[in-house]
Parts: sequence; C-alpha cells; structure tokens
Amino acid sequence: MRTRFAGNVIFLSFLIVLGWGTTSCRPKAIDRYSEIASEPNLSPDYTGTVIPANIAPLNFRILEDGQAYSVTIRSDVGQPIMVSSKTGQIRIPVRQWHALLDANRGRDVFFEVYVQDAGGQWTRFRPVANTIAPEDIDGTLVFRFMKPLYSWWREIAIYQRDMASYETSVVLHGRSFAGGCLNCHSFVGNEPDTMSISLRSATYGSDTLIAHDGAVDRIGAKWGYTAWHPGGDVAVYSINKVTQFFQAGGLEVRDVVDLDSALVCYRVATHTATSPKELAEKDRLETYPAWSPDGRYLYYCSAPILWKDRNAVPPENYDKLKYDLRRISYDVATDQWGQAETVLSAEQTGLSILLPRISPDGRFLVFCMCNYGCFPVYQPR
Repeated sequence: MRTRFAGNVIFLSFLIVLGWGTTSCRPKAIDRYSEIASEPNLSPDYTGTVIPANIAPLNFRILEDGQAYSVTIRSDVGQPIMVSSKTGQIRIPVRQWHALLDANRGRDVFFEVYVQDAGGQWTRFRPVANTIAPEDIDGTLVFRFMKPLYSWWREIAIYQRDMASYETSVVLHGRSFAGGCLNCHSFVGNEPDTMSISLRSATYGSDTLIAHDGAVDRIGAKWGYTAWHPGGDVAVYSINKVTQFFQAGGLEVRDVVDLDSALVCYRVATHTATSPKELAEKDRLETYPAWSPDGRYLYYCSAPILWKDRNAVPPENYDKLKYDLRRISYDVATDQWGQAETVLSAEQTGLSILLPRISPDGRFLVFCMCNYGCFPVYQPR
C-alpha cells in the first residue's frame, strides 16, 4: 500500500480536475452486482492517500470500460455519499464531502466503485481505502500558472487557490507589466505577511518585488530560486544562467542546462546582497536553496562545472552533470557561515539530486532525482 500526504503533493491533480465536466444521472444504490477482487483503475490514483480533513473534494475519473458508473463514499460516521456518472468522471458534492471528512477525522474513508457493462450487469470493485488526517491543510496555495509551451510565455500569472474549494484568484498577472514573465515567488515560513516575486519585462526590466506589511518594495536584482530564513531577516536566492535547447531526437526533445550559477544572501535590514565564498565556488554550480525549519542550516544543490565555455549551448558533457545535496550552517545573529558538507552525493545515488524541501518538524527531507542536470521535468525519472 502506498501512503502519501495529499497536500501540496496532489495540488496539480486538483488543477487538472477543475475543468472536468461530468454527465451524471440520479444516484441510486446498486443492489445486484458481481464482485471483483482488484481495485479500480482511477485517475488521479487516490489509493492509500492521507487526506487533510478540510481539503476540497478529490474528484477523479474511473478508467474502466463501461456504460455507467456509480461510486459510494463512506466512513464510520455520517451518511454515505453516492455519485453516478455516464462518463466515468466523478464530481463529489462539496458540502457532503466536507461533512463526511469532518465527522471522521483520523478514520479511513472508502470509495466503492461500481461499473456497468454493455449488457447492463454491474461489477463492484474492491473498495479503495484512504485515511482522513486529524489535521487541516493550510487554507491557501499559491502557484504559477502558464501554458505548457516552450515558445509562449506571455500569459503567465501567480494565482492563489482556496484548498477547501476550487476557488482561485489572481495575485499578479504578467499583463500588469506589459506581458512580462513572473517566477520564483516565495514566502517567509509559508505565511502571507512577506512575499517575494521575481519578474522580467522588456519594458520594465528584471527586478524582484518584496511585499511586506501592506507595502511593496522593488529590489534592483533578479532573484532566482529563493529561500527565506524562518526569521524573515535573510533571503538566499540563486542567480542562474539557464537556457533551453533541443535534442535531435527521442521521446522528449526539450532540455535545459544551467551554464553558470551561484547563491546570494540578501539581508533585509541593510538592503545588502553578498555571495559567501562557500556558496559561490568558481568551479561549481550552486542552486535550489532551502532552509531547515530552525534556520540553522541552508540546504542546496551543487555540481562541478564540466565545461570550459560557459556560453556554448549545449556545453560539453552536459548530460554527465549530476548535483550533490549539500548543507551549510548559519548564525543569523552574527551573519556567519560555517563549512559546507555533503549530505548525499550523486556518486552514491548515480543520479542528479535536486529541489530539496524539509518538513516543518525537521524530521524529513524530500528531493527529486533525475539522470543528469538541473531540470527533472523533461526527464523520465
């Protein structure tokens, strides 16, 4: 059984199902059916998932052949929810969903899926079990929305999403500054009081905006991937020379390389930016910063530069580049950095290690891995 926390991990699924339509018929109990010992094929695959008690309905699609579909969602307390569909697209009533989850915090919730074949016979699959967490998920998710094209980027915006529903609203749209590009938004401790957004515009230039206490300051620097110290006094951001190029063939012809990069430390009180030598080694690439919850360590990814020409695209040996996971200690009171240490090396994994994130309690660290380089989205693993 696969156990996953359905928080930010599955928010992309919510965005996908938001646009689904469904052809529903009046729900009714299925009295006569045959049983099958396997679980149904669902998309998204909500199986063995831990569900925050206040999260929006987990709408899904049944990927089984049939002419009619019915789902009963039940737990220990409260009335079951029944949803019928002629298409396999299941949209769960919001009020009933929230009532069922709230009444069963800490218990399991079951999806009983029925499929009717062309002959009118119903089959009941083995119930899909998920667990309702006692805790709520944070109320709002902020994300960047853009068309999945490599050649069109003008319709880019930062949105906020109510995690208990599918309601979204615009935080900042590229149309606000002549069709510019928005990227790398970041918060202090996931709280909305302090937020930074990087922007690029042919009209207004490349800058970073910092919103704090109802005011917005413009920083004359282009911030890349950004991590705010938990205290809000320091932000560490990357400066990257990222470029896209295309392979001659293969299932995925797009690729990305970071020709040169380093990490920069910005102190809010003095409005100064410095690059500690440990985070800007001339023969290495540093990127993807992430603070530990206590603010004592900065985690980041680092790789040796394998090419001499930092302008050639693609550079030599780009497909052999692999990043290590490193960390470095920091004392915010004295603004002193310690010695960098390797937490997990690419030599140990055989893969490139990217995008570290530490859980709020400091017990877990998650990261991505891919065959090479800094951009896992274009790679099969």
